[in-house]
Amino acid sequence: MGKLLYIQASPRGARSVSTAVADAFVTAYGKAHPADEVKTVNLFTADLPPFDGFALNAKYAILNGQNPSREDQAAWGRVVALAEEFKSFDRYVIASPMWNFSIPYRLKHYLDLLIQPTLTFSFTPEQGYRGLVAGKPVFLALARGGEYPAGSPGEAWDFQLKYLKTVLGFIGFTDIRMTVAEPTLGAPDVTANRRNDAVALAARMGAEF
Repeated sequence: MGKLLYIQASPRGARSVSTAVADAFVTAYGKAHPADEVKTVNLFTADLPPFDGFALNAKYAILNGQNPSREDQAAWGRVVALAEEFKSFDRYVIASPMWNFSIPYRLKHYLDLLIQPTLTFSFTPEQGYRGLVAGKPVFLALARGGEYPAGSPGEAWDFQLKYLKTVLGFIGFTDIRMTVAEPTLGAPDVTANRRNDAVALAARMGAEF
């Protein structure tokens, strides 16, 4: 039995296009893998620990071979627990809209907690950086109000897909699949057709995930 982590990064609930696309993917995946466990986390309601001075103090103390204070260690412990839980899954789904050409701040917060040395990546002078979350696939369900297709002038403004592919690749993901729904703002018939196409594609991909 496998485990899939479904991360939602939109506060819009049923009105979210990225969530609708990811829901279709996860539903199809569940039908194809009925014995697998699926955990859904909405980052806008999740209790994410702060990445504050206490956690930073502990992080750098540990990296320098020192013992963090009890308060610092407690803050760092919550970061470690989140990263260990994340790594316990076999497959991942991330549903995210584009906000200001990038990702919502709650998804950035979550990733900033996860992407830590010794937890999700390592470094040695001989090997350089090495991702520690390897051999696992991730599916991205992305939505954006405008259009940013590859090779177009709009591509330069797309820091949503670029960022996610970069940071996920940095921690070890090489199998990154996606469905992009765009535009979600515009002529109603165009946006409805694009949404339906993205949902249908995601369902097909979920059955094969």
